Amino acid sequence: QAQLVESGGGLVQTGGSLRLSCVASGISFYWYTMGWYRQAPGKQREMVATITNALGTNYADAVKGRFTISRDNAKNTMYLQMDNLKSDDTAVYYCHVVNGDYWGQGTQVTVSS
Repeated sequence: QAQLVESGGGLVQTGGSLRLSCVASGISFYWYTMGWYRQAPGKQREMVATITNALGTNYADAVKGRFTISRDNAKNTMYLQMDNLKSDDTAVYYCHVVNGDYWGQGTQVTVSS
């Protein structure tokens, strides 16, 4: 059974940084495209960034130049480095196995002005 566990969320001021982690178990992590998604109150869940097993990356326009997605296949872990955070980044952030349709439970990120 696949399990994804996110961590690293919290409260940060505008312009600050956070690093999210997602540890995967129960899947052959190396083979999958992984992604970070987020859902703000009253809004639909949206893609933030994805990373393939060949380390190809894709970012939402809203986070380009501020967020960096990475992965460590030896640790079955994916990361999201978030810099220069804005209030619009406030959301629950979810780890997702893109081509396996598994989701983590989410971690809250709150950016205060």
